[in-house]
Amino acid sequence: MRYTFKPDDCMVISIPLGSLRNTRDGQLMPEKFTCVFKDTYKIFLKGRPKELGAAQLSVGVFLICIGSLVSVEYGASHLVYTLPSALFIASGLLTFAAGKSPLMAVVKLSFVFNIVSLFWSIAAIVLCPLLDEGSPFRHLGADERSRTSMFVGLKAVIGVLCGFEMILALVLIYWESKAVCRAHFNTLPLITIKQDV
Repeated sequence: MRYTFKPDDCMVISIPLGSLRNTRDGQLMPEKFTCVFKDTYKIFLKGRPKELGAAQLSVGVFLICIGSLVSVEYGASHLVYTLPSALFIASGLLTFAAGKSPLMAVVKLSFVFNIVSLFWSIAAIVLCPLLDEGSPFRHLGADERSRTSMFVGLKAVIGVLCGFEMILALVLIYWESKAVCRAHFNTLPLITIKQDV
């Protein structure tokens, strides 16, 4: 027969018993004992969500600024992979708010936004090298070479920032999953009884 309930490490209760030889009637059980409860939100806070949320916000703002420069100079088609980076800003704000207040609804919403941010950062990394320079104004000679090298450099910066955003989203998904994905039922506290000899 399988156990319906099994203890996990979410709550650990330690009860020190007195010595059987030295106890009087009713003195075996102590009046105070320790109970350690692992709060999943406190585990989430170990991942430093406020700092990571601020980094996400900064990366999103920086990506939109660079994307607007690229789109003004080299064509509006480059807004395809830079404008949706506003998702990183929203994700950063939600992550910062989740680290500030212990509301599980905010943590869950931040978890969903970070999953979407992860997939968008992967898509942006794939889309970034596919689009070429689309400027209708072609210059000749050294100007064209410097313009092309500037374009390649800006796209490399965008690719690196999207990669950094992907890493941030992965780290936040890991820590938020510790708070969001937890067992709600079929768990009992682990009780240890220590007896003095």
